[in-house]
Amino acid sequence: MATETSAAERRDRAREILAAHPVVDGHNDLPWALRERARYDLDRYDVSADRSGELHTDIPRLRAGGVGGQFWSVYVPSSLTGDEAVSATLEQIDAVRQLIARYPADLAPADGADTLEKARAEGRIASLMGAEGGHSINNSLGTLRSLHRLGVRYMTLTHNDNNDWADSATDTPRHDGLTAFGREVVREMNRCGMLVDLSHVAPATMRDALDTSTAPVIFSHSSARAVCDHPRNVPDDVLERLPGNGGVAMVTFVPKFVLQAAVDWTAAADENLRAHGLHHLDTSPEAMRLHAAFETAHPRPVATTATVADHLDHMRETAGVDHIGIGGDYDGTAFTPAGLDDVSGYPDLIAELLDRRWSTADIAKLTWSNAVRVLRDAEAVARDEQSRRGPSNATITGLDAV
Repeated sequence: MATETSAAERRDRAREILAAHPVVDGHNDLPWALRERARYDLDRYDVSADRSGELHTDIPRLRAGGVGGQFWSVYVPSSLTGDEAVSATLEQIDAVRQLIARYPADLAPADGADTLEKARAEGRIASLMGAEGGHSINNSLGTLRSLHRLGVRYMTLTHNDNNDWADSATDTPRHDGLTAFGREVVREMNRCGMLVDLSHVAPATMRDALDTSTAPVIFSHSSARAVCDHPRNVPDDVLERLPGNGGVAMVTFVPKFVLQAAVDWTAAADENLRAHGLHHLDTSPEAMRLHAAFETAHPRPVATTATVADHLDHMRETAGVDHIGIGGDYDGTAFTPAGLDDVSGYPDLIAELLDRRWSTADIAKLTWSNAVRVLRDAEAVARDEQSRRGPSNATITGLDAV
């Protein structure tokens, strides 16, 4: 009974900490889930009500989870290319704006550190946007700047596939990192004040971006490769460079990225989806039924809050407590760890960290302060860059001769 009481007390303490220092989560794929399931019909998927069993995310569970800021991913798959990718990204941005407009008592538009802080003071959840995949700009710096003007505050340089100027972690290398145009994309993001997101990119791309960027970078949803050897995770030598850059690596919860035993199981589950003619990242009801049947026949290894905390312990030791954060990837994954089943689970993670003797000050940096600081630092770099140079009109054909 004493142990149960202690665990309950830690959860209560976790909720108190989150009330003062809420989570700024780096990555949530609710907009794409709404597109796939209801073509953004918020009457069919009213997220002011509990959508458990349908989605990982809704407003009641964001509130229960102590979320104070959310980067909504305006992701489009890399199967969409050219102007089609740009149009789909614009539709994703519009979907986030619809969400904010529909739920103004709970969601506040945010585009930087000041508006993030303002939303917290108002008791609302700051809603920022991040584009996932450099294919979304169709090799156009003008399009990049336009996304920034529409409120996008980070861009992941790749998704699961290489693009014309950057290598992905999960594709066969084509560029050995960034091309000349890719480095110009990073410089223009610095000048705009858009965070360079290195989740999904190859280690060579990470290193090239760190060599190029004058502003802090982020990993919006990546864990530690030394703890789980998956290419989506961050190698130690890159984590060790974050203090010099000022950046933040935000741990993700996706079991196949955090639990080594889940890697092989996931490969088999993905192949099962492909054998039924579905993409391995599909989270439609049909795909979930296939996953459930596969799991019944082949029980999956289960990650837990402790699994995620192992990554955070390692990342804190390697990069330092000033350079870590949280990016759950909810509604962008079919499976979640036990105890982190949806966006209401953050207090259980914080309770786990308290059990590992993390201080309140360190948890406050993890959940809130580091994200605010990296935004503010990127804004300062942008002001300096804009005082010295104008927009770049470089083209990929001019720099890379492709």
